[in-house]
Amino acid sequence: MRSDTVKKGLEKAPHRSLFRALGFTDTEFDRPLIGVVNSFNEIIPGHIHLREITEAVKAGVRMAGGVPVEFPTIGVCDGIAMNHVGMKYSLASRELIADSVEVMVEAHVFDGLVFVTACDKIVPGMLMAAARLDLPSIVVSGGPMLAGRFCGRDVSLSNVFEGVGAVKAGKMTVAELAELEEEACPGCGSCAGMFTANSMNCLTEALGMALPGNGTVPAVTAARRRLAKLSGMRVMGLIKEKLTPSKLLTPAAFMNALTVDMALGCSTNTILHLTALAHEAGVAFDLREVNEISGRTPNLCRLSPAGPFHLQDLDEAGGIPAVMNVLLGAGLINGEALTVTGRKVKENVRERPLRRAEVIRPVTEAYSRTGGLAVLFGNLAPEGAVVKQAAVAPEMLRHRGPARVFDSEEDAVQAIMSGAVKQGEVIVIRYEGPRGGPGMREMLTPTATLAGLGRDKDVALLTDGRFSGATRGASIGHVSPEAAAGGPIAALRDGDVIEIDIPGRRLEAFLEEREIKARLAVMAPFKPRISHGYLGRYAKMVSSASKGAVFYK
Repeated sequence: MRSDTVKKGLEKAPHRSLFRALGFTDTEFDRPLIGVVNSFNEIIPGHIHLREITEAVKAGVRMAGGVPVEFPTIGVCDGIAMNHVGMKYSLASRELIADSVEVMVEAHVFDGLVFVTACDKIVPGMLMAAARLDLPSIVVSGGPMLAGRFCGRDVSLSNVFEGVGAVKAGKMTVAELAELEEEACPGCGSCAGMFTANSMNCLTEALGMALPGNGTVPAVTAARRRLAKLSGMRVMGLIKEKLTPSKLLTPAAFMNALTVDMALGCSTNTILHLTALAHEAGVAFDLREVNEISGRTPNLCRLSPAGPFHLQDLDEAGGIPAVMNVLLGAGLINGEALTVTGRKVKENVRERPLRRAEVIRPVTEAYSRTGGLAVLFGNLAPEGAVVKQAAVAPEMLRHRGPARVFDSEEDAVQAIMSGAVKQGEVIVIRYEGPRGGPGMREMLTPTATLAGLGRDKDVALLTDGRFSGATRGASIGHVSPEAAAGGPIAALRDGDVIEIDIPGRRLEAFLEEREIKARLAVMAPFKPRISHGYLGRYAKMVSSASKGAVFYK
């Protein structure tokens, strides 16, 4: 066993003495040491119950003959961090999570790992650590929150953000918004729509790194606790079988994950995180492949914010195995890919029936013949930009309009809230990328406000920052290269005509190349907005969004 490094031999008597201080017995020295990474904290609703989930994992480890050892990592609540300086730390926390897990595991020589996770950056951070360490590993999330109920319909956090705009537009009263605020988030779990947290938990299943049910079984159910126990038990099997992430995170697994991503209509942030995970796993990942996969994958689900359904509906419909079974039947995924169950994808999903065809549509009745996400290229985004096309109104799939340029989210929100943005304009928010932010903030406030105002069908939004999975509308993010790196978006001026062609995968400014270069040449060098502390270091080390916003080697 790997952990014998700190448990066996005469010279390890001091080490054993320290283990004995923890209450270890002689029997435990002969068993595998399992690191249980618990991202519990008391500030994220998706994490507030993770102590209970972690105890279930540890029970499973013990039942299967292992010794569980729990240790923590950090987590940022994106909703609470939204629309202030705190959001600059959200994406940046992903690298800290991966690094902190690496430090703990290498310092204490665990034999296997169970990652207990939930929300936006924590899931990909833990997956990146698993790929980097390449020890027998399994992921189990805390599960999705149940939808709230308001005026006879299911609601979630995105409805509250949109409610702010609805109040400004006179479509909702302050009292109604207060009632919605009370009802939208009824308890623990990651917010109930197909936002980034649930997107990544579903894709963790598709990657083969979690047991079936990980992405959709609700947080409050006994089934979630059973899943946690089974995950703790299963890590022991992974050790015996020498089944590590390098055998699971293959090109086929990433193809499957992207295909499921397109079928579900997941958050645009999944592209950022899958790119970063592929980097850690040593798997080639070209953004143009996203369009190839999207081009052949039908969009089968319209979950909030793109449609009326939530994660509990997807779970009732059969969950990710049902989605993958439909895709497998259409020849769209690789059924031979191996998973943490020890079985192939086709073995995991072939018996999973489709129970609610209105939630997971059959291929012949798909919402669209192409997938939920698209990557646009052009003279404004030579390295690509990402849009959740499944959440764009049909009339905005192609749009041409004058640019309205802002150098920060705050300035853009002020203009939107004051009614200064005109119909047909393309709002441009720049210097919000990985380096420019720094930290590449999610910008749910401007997109949700536009939706609440009813402007998502006549105004587009373009940024080198990123969007929440709760975003809908013609919102195009991850524009690369970013403004802070001298990307073409930095050259834009008010009134420049921008053309968005989502079906054609194009994002263009009506500017000659020499004009873009001339404007960039006379611009003052970029000065970081934050040059101290972690974000100061982050801004110096982080790569482009098109490369996953990972640290340069």
